[in-house]
Amino acid sequence: MKVEAKIFNIITFFFFLSAVIYGFWAKEPVGTVALILVGGLSLLIGSYFQFVARRIEQRPEDNPDAEISDGAGEVGFFSPGSYWPFGLAAAAAFMGLALAFFYVWMIVLATGALLITVAGLVFEYHAGPSHD
Repeated sequence: MKVEAKIFNIITFFFFLSAVIYGFWAKEPVGTVALILVGGLSLLIGSYFQFVARRIEQRPEDNPDAEISDGAGEVGFFSPGSYWPFGLAAAAAFMGLALAFFYVWMIVLATGALLITVAGLVFEYHAGPSHD
């Protein structure tokens, strides 16, 4: 995570420097504010990566002396197949349609559909407490 934090800190510095240069050169406030906000967002991501990097063990990507074989093994858990992303996309499209025409009844239905599909996706592999 240290590599990712370093990348986002460089991006943050670039956007803040660009905002200062753009502000003096163009004297246009909207672009300057946009660059400052983008720099702030990348600062949030970089700070989060630094926060996580201090709390986890060093990964092979963070070790300059690491070998390719150090990264071998289990990477993580990936879902073998799920229909929830399709349902979530359909519910999001339904919400977009509802907002485009601004039908309140359709917005209420789409909100319910979005909440159900997000909950289904998040809790898909939640086993719950075991009753032994």
